[in-house]
Amino acid sequence: MLKTHSCGELRAEHAGQEVTLAGWVNLRRDHGGLIFIVLRDREGVTQVVVSSEAAPEAHAAAATARVEYVLQVRGVVRCRPGEQRNPDWPTGEIEVEACEVRVLNAAKNPPFYIYEDSAVDEALRLKYRYLDLRRARMQHNLILRHKVVQFIREYLNERGFLDIETPYLFKSTPEGARDYLVPSRVHPGKFYALPQSPQQLKQLLMVAGFERYYQIARCFRDEDLRGDRQPEFTQLDLEMSFVERDDILNLIEGMLTAMLPAVTPHKRLLSPFPRLSHAEALARYGVDKPDLRFGMELVDLTDDLRRSEFQVFSTVLAAGGQIKGIVAPGCAEYTRRELDELAEIAKGQGAKGLVTLAYRPDEVKGPAVKFLNGEELPRIAARLAPQTGDLVCIVAAEPAVVGAALSALRLTFRDRLHLADPDLIAFTWVLDFPMFDWNEEEKRWDAAHHPFTMPRPNTYAEMLADPLAVLSDAYDLVCNGYELASGSIRVHDPKIQLDIFRMLGYPEDETQARFGHMMEAFAYGAPPHGGIAPGIDRLTMLLAGENNIREMIAFPKTTQAADLMADAPSPATSRQLKELHLRIAE
Repeated sequence: MLKTHSCGELRAEHAGQEVTLAGWVNLRRDHGGLIFIVLRDREGVTQVVVSSEAAPEAHAAAATARVEYVLQVRGVVRCRPGEQRNPDWPTGEIEVEACEVRVLNAAKNPPFYIYEDSAVDEALRLKYRYLDLRRARMQHNLILRHKVVQFIREYLNERGFLDIETPYLFKSTPEGARDYLVPSRVHPGKFYALPQSPQQLKQLLMVAGFERYYQIARCFRDEDLRGDRQPEFTQLDLEMSFVERDDILNLIEGMLTAMLPAVTPHKRLLSPFPRLSHAEALARYGVDKPDLRFGMELVDLTDDLRRSEFQVFSTVLAAGGQIKGIVAPGCAEYTRRELDELAEIAKGQGAKGLVTLAYRPDEVKGPAVKFLNGEELPRIAARLAPQTGDLVCIVAAEPAVVGAALSALRLTFRDRLHLADPDLIAFTWVLDFPMFDWNEEEKRWDAAHHPFTMPRPNTYAEMLADPLAVLSDAYDLVCNGYELASGSIRVHDPKIQLDIFRMLGYPEDETQARFGHMMEAFAYGAPPHGGIAPGIDRLTMLLAGENNIREMIAFPKTTQAADLMADAPSPATSRQLKELHLRIAE
C-alpha cells in the first residue's frame, strides 16, 4: 500500500508516529519557507506542513503541487498548538510534518471547486461526474448508500433469506411503463426486455421452493423522468412464501427501525409506523403518499355548506362534488400576489379556483366573505378551528381534484413555513388499495398495482360482480411524502390469475404468449406468497436529506435520460445495425 493511514483517521494519540498518507490536494497555502497542504481522501482531510529548512526536497516537490494533484506524503504526526486547532475537522488536533513528498500524478485545473460544496450547474456536474464524486457531499452520500445496502444484506441473511440473481434479459411484461427493448442478433426480429422489476421471476422462485428470496436488483423503465425517477434504478426485491400481509409489513418495519440508528443516528423515527387505508389517506391528506411529519389535514365541509347559495359551492355540490379546506397557520397577511400564487397552484391540479379566508384580529377577510351567509362562516370556523392570523384555503370540485389541489397546497405551505422536521423520518403503511382502476380512454379495467396481486381475503367472488368494490391485498410504504415501496400478496391459484387476466381484457392468446410460463408453473403447486420492493435510491435520498435521487447514484442520467459524461445514448454503426437486422426509420 502507498499509505499507512487514511486522511481521516489520525488523532492526538498518533502524535510522534511516522505515517504515510496519499490523496488529493484539497487546498494549498504557500508561506515561503512553509507550505501547508490539506490532503484529502474519501475518509477525510489532514493538514500537512512542509518546511524548506527541515525537508528541502519535500518542500521543492510540494511547491510544484496544485489543487487535485495526487500526492504521497511521509512524515511525523504532531499536535497542533491550541489556537491553531480546527474544531470542524475530526483531524483538527494534529498535522503531519512532512519529510517526503512525492507527486504521484499532476492534474488539470478542475472546472469547479472540489473542496467546497458550492453551487455548480447540473450539466457540468454530470459531464465531469468523476470530479463531482470527489466532493465531500457526494462521497458521504455513496458511503451512506453502501452502509444501507450492507445493513439490508446482513439483516436478511440472518433471517434465512437467500440472495439470488435474476436475468437482465427477459420477456416484455405489463409493469406500467415502457420497456427498454434489446434486439436479438441470433433471433432476427425478436427482442428481449430489460426488467422493470423481477416480478415474475421472484414468484417463480417461490414456486421453485426457495421460500425466502432477496436481491439488490437493477430495474429499467423507459418513462418520463423527474427528481425521484431514473431510467435505471435499484430496489430491494424481496419475496416470501407461506406468509400473510402482516408478516411482510412486520419484517420491513423491523428492518428499517433497526437500520436508522445504525446508519443515521441523528435521524428520528416515527414508530410504530402508522397504518392508513387508501381511502383514509385520500380523505385526510388528498394523496396516497402523505407526509406525516406535520398536520394540516384536509377537513370535509360538504355537509356544512350543502345549502350554501354561493354559486362556487352550490354548482359543485349539485354535480356531486365535495368541498374541503385546510388551515395555513400565520398566513392571514398574505398579499394579493401571494394569494394568486396559491390559486394558480390549485388550478394546476384541475381546480377552477381557490376560496381563501384570512382570520385577522378584527375581521375575516376574503372575496368570498360577502357571498357566505351568517351561518356558514361560523360553521367553517367550527369545523376548521382557525386561530387569529391563520389563512383558510377551500376547494370545491370533484373529489379527485379537491384532494390533488389541497395536497399540493399543503406541501407548498410545508416548504414555505418549514413545518416538517428534516431530521424526522415518518414511514407510513398505506393499505387496502382498489383492485382495479377504470380506464375511461380505453374503456377497460386496469390493475391498480399489477395483475399478479391477490384480492383481499373473502373478496374474490365480488370481483366478478362489482370490480370497484374489490380491494387488493396490496400495500405501499410511504416516507415523508414519497412512495418508498410497493408490494402485495401474490396470486398463486391459476384459476384466480386467469379470471384477473379476463377482467383486464387480455385475449387468451395474449395471456398464453405473455404469461403461459407463469400459468404452467402455478399448475405445479405454487405456495401462498407475497413480497415488496423498497427503492434503494429513494430511501438513501431521504436518509441523506437530498431532494433528488441523482445525488445518491454514482453515474445517473439527466431528465432526458442522457449520460453527459459518456455522451450516451450514441448512434450504432451500420455494421451493428446489420448484425441486429435493424434499420433506422427517418
